[in-house]
Amino acid sequence: MSAFADQEGGDHYKSLPIQPMEYGMANGLDPLQFSILKYVTRFRKKNGLGDLLKAKHCLEMLIEWELKCPSTPSKTKSV
Repeated sequence: MSAFADQEGGDHYKSLPIQPMEYGMANGLDPLQFSILKYVTRFRKKNGLGDLLKAKHCLEMLIEWELKCPSTPSKTKSV
């Protein structure tokens, strides 16, 4: 059995055709991008508004990182 077909600690990803981790790895997402994806994907089945607030916090950190780190490749430096 594939590790991607299994889930520890709940079943909030079981009904999805692809788990967020598999999607994130296949698309080369960084940790903040992945966390945003994970929290938004599961919020209705796990922690509701709490997960959306976590996603918002991660998005705020990602924006701050992109604005402060000119060495990080980004196509959207202007705000």
